[in-house]
Amino acid sequence: MAPEHQSKDATPQSSHTVPTELRREDTHQVRASKDGPAKLHRRRLHRPSISQGRQHVHLGPSSSPRPVGSSIYMGSYSHSPRHSRVSLGGYKTPGSSAPASPRMSMSQSHLESLLHDLDLNLETYGVEELRDGFFDASFFKPPKTDHDDLMRQTECTLPAAFQKRHPLSPKDFLPKQWNSIKSVVESVATTRAGIKLSKSFLPFFIAYILCLVPIIRTWLGRYNYVMVLSTLLNHPGRTIGAQLDGFVLTTMGSATGLGWGAFALWLSESTAATRRGYGGILAMILVLFMGILGALRSYYIRVYQFVLCAGIAINYACLADASDRVHWGKMFDFGIPWVCGQAICLAICCTVAPDAGARPLAVSLHDAFKVMDEGLRLPQPKSLFLHRQLSWTFVQISQAYRDLVLDVSLTRFKPSDVMALRNLIQGVIRSLLALKMENQPLDEIESDNVQAGNKTDGAADTSDLPSSTDEIVINIDDVGPSPLDRTNTEDRAVKLIITKLGSPTYELLSCMRASLARCDAVLMDMSGYRKYLGPDGSTSSDILGALTEIRKTMIKYDQEEETLLENPELPPTYSNHKKVVEIFLFVHPIRQAASSVEKLMVKVMEMQQKRTGWKMYLPSYPLAKASQRTNAQVRHDRGGVTAGFYFRSQAQLARTMRGMANVYKPLPRHVGPAQELNEKEEEISRMDTMGRYEAEEEAATNRNNVQTSRQKRLRYKLWLIIHRLQGFETRFALKVALSTSLLSVPAWLDQSREWWNINESWWAVISVWIMMHPRVGGNFQDLVTRGLCALLGAVWGGLSYSAANGNPYVMAAFAAIYMIPMIFRYTQSSHPRSGIVGCISFTVVSLSVKTAEGSPSVAHIAWTRGVAFIVGVVAAVIINWVLWPFVARHELRKALSATMIYSSIIYRGVVAKYVYYEAGHEPNQADMERSEMLEGRLREGFVRIRQLMALTRHEIRLRGPFNPLPYSALIDACERFFDYLVAVRQSSMFFHPHYLSDNEQAAESLLAYRRDAVAAILMNLYVLAGALRGDRKVPRYLPSAAAARKRLLDHMVEIEAQQSQEHAKPSHETQEKQNRRWQQIYSYSYSQSLTGCVQQLEQLQKYTKEIVGEQGFEPINTTEYEDLKR
Repeated sequence: MAPEHQSKDATPQSSHTVPTELRREDTHQVRASKDGPAKLHRRRLHRPSISQGRQHVHLGPSSSPRPVGSSIYMGSYSHSPRHSRVSLGGYKTPGSSAPASPRMSMSQSHLESLLHDLDLNLETYGVEELRDGFFDASFFKPPKTDHDDLMRQTECTLPAAFQKRHPLSPKDFLPKQWNSIKSVVESVATTRAGIKLSKSFLPFFIAYILCLVPIIRTWLGRYNYVMVLSTLLNHPGRTIGAQLDGFVLTTMGSATGLGWGAFALWLSESTAATRRGYGGILAMILVLFMGILGALRSYYIRVYQFVLCAGIAINYACLADASDRVHWGKMFDFGIPWVCGQAICLAICCTVAPDAGARPLAVSLHDAFKVMDEGLRLPQPKSLFLHRQLSWTFVQISQAYRDLVLDVSLTRFKPSDVMALRNLIQGVIRSLLALKMENQPLDEIESDNVQAGNKTDGAADTSDLPSSTDEIVINIDDVGPSPLDRTNTEDRAVKLIITKLGSPTYELLSCMRASLARCDAVLMDMSGYRKYLGPDGSTSSDILGALTEIRKTMIKYDQEEETLLENPELPPTYSNHKKVVEIFLFVHPIRQAASSVEKLMVKVMEMQQKRTGWKMYLPSYPLAKASQRTNAQVRHDRGGVTAGFYFRSQAQLARTMRGMANVYKPLPRHVGPAQELNEKEEEISRMDTMGRYEAEEEAATNRNNVQTSRQKRLRYKLWLIIHRLQGFETRFALKVALSTSLLSVPAWLDQSREWWNINESWWAVISVWIMMHPRVGGNFQDLVTRGLCALLGAVWGGLSYSAANGNPYVMAAFAAIYMIPMIFRYTQSSHPRSGIVGCISFTVVSLSVKTAEGSPSVAHIAWTRGVAFIVGVVAAVIINWVLWPFVARHELRKALSATMIYSSIIYRGVVAKYVYYEAGHEPNQADMERSEMLEGRLREGFVRIRQLMALTRHEIRLRGPFNPLPYSALIDACERFFDYLVAVRQSSMFFHPHYLSDNEQAAESLLAYRRDAVAAILMNLYVLAGALRGDRKVPRYLPSAAAARKRLLDHMVEIEAQQSQEHAKPSHETQEKQNRRWQQIYSYSYSQSLTGCVQQLEQLQKYTKEIVGEQGFEPINTTEYEDLKR
């Protein structure tokens, strides 16, 4: 955003660019057309002639007397066509006989709290910045902030994870472990977790017992425990579709690994020369293959099971029984047990409590309806918690649909119906997020209906709804100003609104809750899990009756609302009746939410009417997206779920925002009359607003462009591949290749080969491959936990044999005692990698001792295998600490920086598309759908960032404890800023200041004010985002968005006062009625939301300064200039 080149005579000015969408309305030439004159003029019409000399602006003679400061050199500034700020009375709203609109008066009251102690009566001397791409910024001394008070105010924003005891606290360690054990036992005994644990443990136990049978153990060979490991890596505690997918991937991966291992072994002994250097050949092939597997493991999550098993197989083939003479029988010793283990798992998954994908979907739908029911309850004392629950449900319902269509499913729901259902549920949640239930005038109803409403849950029948004749008495004195502070007119208006809309609004809320309960009942009946999940039998499944009832209630509400708005007792304007506007803005979103619920009910009724039986559906998710996704159990078993979701959401947001942050192409510096005339016909193309790299990509990927040669396309594709190799995927591949190759060196040295083979030390290489993660390497707590689990498994495996000298029954009992909790830790807890290393360690040690019959000794086998596992665990964590480590608090800071950038892009888009759009460019349905998609993805981003912040509790920070309060408050402030943008977009559907656009002179005079108000917010966001990204201090002085906003509001009041004195043409009765109904009301929400963005910007500044610090003026060190004085 570099300014234009200034002349040599000009004084440098501090100015900043404005985004393309906002400048486009300033730069388009006004020209007449069939549709009439354009609504907005080009700002160049304000400029005097600049043909003389090389200066930006020529100050022409003025007939008006020169101001006091006219002798001041103004550089690139010019006399403004608008009045001086002092001549307007500073920033005060000019008086007028016409009443001010609520949009201005109420917003100004909020801005006063931000500007109450600042001297705003600054003389501008009638000059204004007129260069294209620059704006006038006001800088004020920032207010002093009390750190302790600020931190106390932010405690309520912490996520629920921070309300628990600290995981690294030694004092709370033992109580925490005891409470965790009790909760695990309770969940296993009373919930579905027990069935899942049984399904996961049963194939392991069967395979383990088979390995204890001598004849089967002998047939399987020395490495018979591979069959048991196979049942662990693809355990049947998942859906049938996921199990089939895992069966194919693990089998193919093992075959691929064995195949490449066999090729490497054959190549190493093909000639006498290769036999002498067989170690180098095996090492080279192993490094290349493991690097490729590491890259695939990072690029495509879907093939995780394939690459994991392929890595285990090739390490086994190349490192087990290492020798210059190949024993080909070891290939069968691995392949046959592996296939047997997979067959056991598949049989258990299909016969023991089978789940074909219908139950996870039913659970997600049922949970979503429960949360939506909570969102309609009155009152809502924990509105912040409920808001986050709704956001989480918004994200989770999408994940449930993806899990359904990723694998083969057997269900009664068609995937297309589930997708439509997901969209409608998200629409309802979006409507509920717009409700202001925490500060609403219906919180206390002095009648029996409030008790009935609190007792009425989602299972209530619609026959229990309050009738229209029930009396509703609402206490309005607890919210807003007291009765003494309100005028008699406002009191009468408030009582009238409550009398008319109180009962219909309450009935509407009750009907919506009952309707959602019936939708839940219908869907649970269709899924077949109602008796397990709910709702209970008292909830009716008559969806048609509920639909009829809610439509009657909506019609009644609309009639009462229409009658109310035509009532002459309502004030003609709501300028001084804030309470009236607040009540209207409370009840009308409820009516909109009812429409969303109605659409959902129509879809549920349609699904009920064409109800089908159980049917198998093949995977239908797009292949390109499916390669980046995997089922829920694999996501859990691979570990790093929180970080994985976070990086996935950030990558998706980056792709979505790509192309929206175009680089602006400024106007020419020197414009002559001929060029001015030619520009009238010039249109701005996409290439004119694209950055350099975007233009190159557009030219290289467009095959219809004949000017682009094949060589240029090829060069661009090569550059794209090389640039992509700089990502984290290649880094992880390098770490995998480095760690596995270094640990496998003893296998090819003559002096270490013997103990390597006897002690099966190659398990260290396999352990480091299993433990490594593309994103999260692990912290100190993970290192200790995984090492202890590996040690405990080895010790327990040795004890199981020593307890009764290898008695199979005793060993089976020991296995059950140890493996049940360890398998639960692996398959269901938040620490799967420590669970899997504990399982593998016990299995390998116990069965190795049994196969060797305790020779040379149990202790020797236990400690050698145990050390191998511990070495692999430590190596995996250490190498992730040293090379490109994952630090949650650093990622959190970068995530907040990206969120601010995305918020600025969305703010710019909302302002350009929904607020300051030109005639003929009104937002359409496609624009609204795209906006909702962007909002949904950014809302998911906030959910993932809060989850990422919870990871900071597990990191040790040497400089001192990590303070999460400013980060949590900054996340909350960013989300509130985003919520205000959503409110602006929604309000713009009902209100737009068309009267300003219709008046060309008024619209022209507002351009500079709008430019300053928008550009000040954008520059603040860019500066704060850059400070967080680079961990740099925030400048002390930033452009005041509050001052720019107030200037805009003041000028709009002045324009409205002038227009109110003019005689406008009489409008049609219907249009006048529509304006009377909601334009005044939503003008308040519209302006209040834009002002709320300014308020939240002040909070963003405070919390960002708390994180990275504030950059003030550094004192001058006079000693540095002593040499110059001599």
